[in-house]
Amino acid sequence: MNPVGTGIDAWLFDLDGVLTDTARVHAQAWKETFDELLAERSPDGSFVAFDQADYEGLVDGKPRADGVRDFLASRGIVLPEGDPSDGPEQRTVAGVGNRKNAVVLARLAAGGVTVFAGSVAFVRAVRRAGHRTAVVSASANCAAVLRAGGITDLFDVEVDGLVAAEHHLAGKPAPDTFAYAAHELGVEPARAAVVEDAVAGVAAGRAGRFGLVVGVARRAGPEALRAAGADIVVHDLAELGTGEPLDGDQ
Repeated sequence: MNPVGTGIDAWLFDLDGVLTDTARVHAQAWKETFDELLAERSPDGSFVAFDQADYEGLVDGKPRADGVRDFLASRGIVLPEGDPSDGPEQRTVAGVGNRKNAVVLARLAAGGVTVFAGSVAFVRAVRRAGHRTAVVSASANCAAVLRAGGITDLFDVEVDGLVAAEHHLAGKPAPDTFAYAAHELGVEPARAAVVEDAVAGVAAGRAGRFGLVVGVARRAGPEALRAAGADIVVHDLAELGTGEPLDGDQ
């Protein structure tokens, strides 16, 4: 089948790792932030460093504060919640999250934003086919990343971390942000497709009973994405624009 023409009226895209190569930047920023904190708590250098498995399993695709809590809990560390205005030097959940965000912004300013050409081509294809599009990201920097990548005009709706906080939407793996995007586009979940590269995001799409859940295997493996509920797994979204038959074994 060709997914562009299969009873789907809208496409909901994750940002980091699907549209832009900023997932790598986020992973590096999380590592710098958490390793710094762990080193403080183990001055003898005996701590176990944050690694890719921690990123994929504990923080990827989640709201920033949830990622902080979940990783620290995995190491038996509990910090006070703090306040969203906490400085990046403060050892609170909010402060650690703000430290990570500061690192992300510095890295983005230094290196810009790389967009995945296959993803942009696919978004343009579904829009030409008359489908509406949204970007759904846990990042509070979503708008800035879209502008830096020159792709703001490709989306009818943006649901980011700021929108989620304003409307009290639970983060992925809960389906709330995707459901809100579908509502804003005026489509039922069963007529919308979710495109995600994170296990938490794929699980959100499945939990929300969306009409199609596409996993993009850039970091999480195909089997992990299928296990989380992906109907189709590809390595690049350009694979969906070929018109060739697709099935769950791709």
